[in-house]
Amino acid sequence: MRDKTKLAQFAPKIENETALGRIILVCEHASHHIPPEWGDLGLSPDLFRAHIAWDPGALGLARGLSQRLDAPLVHATLSRLIYDCNRAPDMPGAMPARSEIHDIPGNANISATERLHRTTAVYLPFHDALHSLIARRIALGLRPVIITVHSFTPIYFGQPRPVEFGVIHDADPTLARAIHAAARQTKLNTQLNAPYSAADDVTHTLRVQATPYGLPNAMLEIRNDLIATAAAEDAMADLLAPVLNIGLVEIQRQAKAS
Repeated sequence: MRDKTKLAQFAPKIENETALGRIILVCEHASHHIPPEWGDLGLSPDLFRAHIAWDPGALGLARGLSQRLDAPLVHATLSRLIYDCNRAPDMPGAMPARSEIHDIPGNANISATERLHRTTAVYLPFHDALHSLIARRIALGLRPVIITVHSFTPIYFGQPRPVEFGVIHDADPTLARAIHAAARQTKLNTQLNAPYSAADDVTHTLRVQATPYGLPNAMLEIRNDLIATAAAEDAMADLLAPVLNIGLVEIQRQAKAS
């Protein structure tokens, strides 16, 4: 068993934990950090700044939304190449041997013992922390709304992506549809269930954290060229915070009318 003190360095971070807003923000792909025990996974340094290792701009945007919405934020502190916290332990993408067009040599032949270690060190603390935050809020009568924040590449397998803002849902489409409708009033090319959908197994966090409690939820995907600088992250947070608020008001209206 590895030192628990050492494992603590892989724990997620919770920012703005005492915020009073109804939304809880989640950023599973916030970091490209690879701890020394995993070396370089056989990759060149430039790839650790690329989308295969994290979601560029997502954490900055999530922090901006957290400030504007008075929302707590839970985010990962390690690269998704070590463990993708938006994937279950039995999914190939949890510890990918290949990401987009790139092989990940350090993940090519992971033993069952190593898979368990990564699951214990990264996945379980992340989801335990998020679940604890959700449960405490429910107990206080602050029934939360779960929104995950991601970014995606403008070009994927050589194909350009015209969508700029995607809103994705798991089993319950109510909040995603409300956010999508509000976002269509902005300048963004906004699409529902694009560039991914639940059929692509990208809604794991929503599925295990929000759906069992019947909590409203949505996954946000922002094209990463639109949040490539701190100023762009800030501008996008200015644009999307009112959109999320409108979506929240709309689902509250629908709940009262039903």
